[in-house]
This record gives sequence, C-alpha cells and structure tokens, in this order.
Amino acid sequence: MYHFFVEGQVNGDQVVITGSDVNHIKNVLRMRPGEEIKISDGGNMVYLSKIVALEEEQVICEVQRKEESYTELPCPIYLFQGLPKSDKMELIIQKAVELGVSAIIPMSTNRAVVKLDAKKEENKRKRWNSIAESAAKQSGRSRIPKVEPAVSFKEAAERMQTLTHRFIPYELCEGMEETRRLLGMIRPGDSIGIMIGPEGGFEKEEISLALKHDILPITLGGRILRTETAGMSLLSILMFLLDS
Repeated sequence: MYHFFVEGQVNGDQVVITGSDVNHIKNVLRMRPGEEIKISDGGNMVYLSKIVALEEEQVICEVQRKEESYTELPCPIYLFQGLPKSDKMELIIQKAVELGVSAIIPMSTNRAVVKLDAKKEENKRKRWNSIAESAAKQSGRSRIPKVEPAVSFKEAAERMQTLTHRFIPYELCEGMEETRRLLGMIRPGDSIGIMIGPEGGFEKEEISLALKHDILPITLGGRILRTETAGMSLLSILMFLLDS
C-alpha cells in the first residue's frame, strides 16, 4: 500500500493531500477513487484511507481506520555526519532514515574535502530532503527525518550539549566492553547524538574538543570503517538495542 505524508491536513475523517504528491498519485501511480493508501501526519498514528476525489491541485481521502505506528524508535537519534566526497551523502541519508534516525546534520570538519557554499548547500539540501522523504515512505516511517543546515564541528559539539548521550566513534579508541557499557546505559526517552567523521577521520584536536564537551569516544571494533559504513554500523546497533 502506498504511503504519503501530510502536515496539518487531517480534519476528522477527511485528509487532503496537496503539493507534488498530487501529480504522483494522479499521473505516475495512476490511482483512482476507491483505492486505499496510508497517510502519516508526523505523529504516531497512521491513517488507512480511501481516495474519494482526484482534483486538479488536491487529492481528497476518507479515513477508514486509524492505527498506532510502531516504526519510530523510543529515543531520538541525531546523526552529525562529516561531509563525505561524491554522492556518498545520499546513500548515508537513505540508510540512516531506514534505520530510524531522527535528523541528519551535515558537519564540516578539518579533514573534510567537501566544502559547501550557501547556494550549493541549499540545492543539495533540497535533494537530500527529497531522499529522506522517499526513504521514510519506503521504510514505513511515521515521520520524515529532516536534513538540517550544515554546521561546523565546534557548532555540532555545542549543539550536542542538549542531548542525553553523546558519542563519537574513533578509530584510535579501544575497549569494546566500555562501549557496550555506555550504549547499555541508554533508556527509552533519552536523546542520542553521534558524530561521524569524513574520509580520513577526525583530527586529535577535534577529539580533544569533543572530550571537553563530554562527547564520549567509542569503538566500533577492530576494523577501520569507511564514513558511509561507520554511522550505519552504530545506528544498526542502536536500532537493535532500542526497537520494541
């Protein structure tokens, strides 16, 4: 069953879909009145609905029944991703959304090759948020994680101060038992921030700054993981630990 997202467009037993999804429903999927779809409005409910009218700029649906969604993790996870080369960010966003991340924040670091100017960032973020929405639909999420504006490493460290748990996987960190202990302390309702370095990893000065902000280095094992693998590895572990 096809899945769509709306914002503030659920009124009792009626849902009105607007925007680009109208063309997709009418001309790409070629759906007709009477067909059923799933609709989420950013909360924990999914509205199983039937299309009743296809108009020029909107699709009108009638809610058949409501179901509570269990696709969101009990802890919001914020991924601060060091800017990678080429189109790796698109893959990272897609898989992070599938694994339950709440938001992705691109992060500039000392070893990041990619530098974003304002115009380039705006265009890329539009593309990245479109990928996040598609991944949320495909994976049955009840919310669409946002790709937020890029921040510096220092800004990321400061922003993470509001989160309950703060982790930075680092290839020189040792002690799997300590990592297991730290991850085992997470409880439902806590918030989690993770910093992932770009190609080349983090510089020692960045790790020192992270420590000053109580961001804890952890290990992901004895192997050095690529930037597009490290975040997915940690998110997979967190999903396994937290998913009810």
